[in-house]
Amino acid sequence: MSPLLALHDVDAGHRGRLALRGVSLALREGELVGLVGPNGAGKSTLLKVAAGLLRPLRGHVQFRDEPLDRLDRRSVARRVAWLPQAQGTDHPFLARDLVALGRLPHLGTFETLGPRDHAAIGAALRAASAEDLAARPFPELSEGERQRVLLARALAQDTDVLLLDEPTSALDVRHAWGLVDVVRARTRTRGAALAAIHDLALAARLCDRIVVLHEGRVACTGPPAEAFHPDVVAAVFGMRVRHDPEGGGLRLSVLGPVSPAGTAGSGTAPGEAR
Repeated sequence: MSPLLALHDVDAGHRGRLALRGVSLALREGELVGLVGPNGAGKSTLLKVAAGLLRPLRGHVQFRDEPLDRLDRRSVARRVAWLPQAQGTDHPFLARDLVALGRLPHLGTFETLGPRDHAAIGAALRAASAEDLAARPFPELSEGERQRVLLARALAQDTDVLLLDEPTSALDVRHAWGLVDVVRARTRTRGAALAAIHDLALAARLCDRIVVLHEGRVACTGPPAEAFHPDVVAAVFGMRVRHDPEGGGLRLSVLGPVSPAGTAGSGTAPGEAR
């Protein structure tokens, strides 16, 4: 089966800076893939390329067997939903009206929302735990509340692929886990998702596969236990980690910075039982 979305040997950047170098990855049906890496590793650039918002300088992107650059914006938006980092707006949209914008790719010129669209909007608000926000002006919401509304908009778009850029950065712990769990549950029934996640422990517990970016290149990709091997985390993030046995996912403990005089080794601090 062809991947839902694939990047092939992509170079990309902006303002004269090359942010991605020879990046290839494939997103398959049923996967929640975590995209991790230090600040400046190229995560946001990769997601923009995958969403068709930034044209590669070299290489190409495919949705199933279709080159993404041959599709118009409406066609791309029917296939791929993009959730940016939390954003503000001065326009007094009600939250529900903002979620309704996710239905635009499915409407014809001058066509208004129908029963199917309203059902999709309601379902998206429920899935994102944002029903209680629906009647509130978007500018008055907290950053975390805005992110839940933006997730609902992406879900209402009803695409096979979800691309999420640091979706949990403005959320408290409970809502961060809840948001990723919503995305994970959706990929179990339809499509796939690629999410840039800064919380390594959260990514380790909930993602099926991890792509580690470092200096614009894929440093490692695989199941969480492989991608978060202590030696990989030490080399890419300069941090020591420990793997703890846990049913239903990897429990990753972050122990602290790598000692300048040593290496991460097993991820266990001196004198610490593993």
